[in-house]
Amino acid sequence: MADPEEVMILRSVIRLADWTLGTDIEPGASGPVHEIECTTCGEVSDPAEERTTPEEWALRHTGRIPEHRGYRAITTSFLRVTPAPGNPHANQTGAPPRTT
Repeated sequence: MADPEEVMILRSVIRLADWTLGTDIEPGASGPVHEIECTTCGEVSDPAEERTTPEEWALRHTGRIPEHRGYRAITTSFLRVTPAPGNPHANQTGAPPRTT
């Protein structure tokens, strides 16, 4: 058994603070990314920032394989958690606090 003086006790402090979750508007953040998946075969369009490219892919896919007519639209949005006003982390380096 370890010597009691050598045993290190780990403690953690959890501090409650308000945070906000919203669209990532940091410089360089990506906007939404759109894809379309064929529900018949699982093939997926290339991702694109505009919807028209995946939609055109779906039309071409059905044009090549007329039995494939069902699709799932996939839109990936990027979010960021930021400290709300009054949060002790609000003044730390990172994104400025959101006010909305």
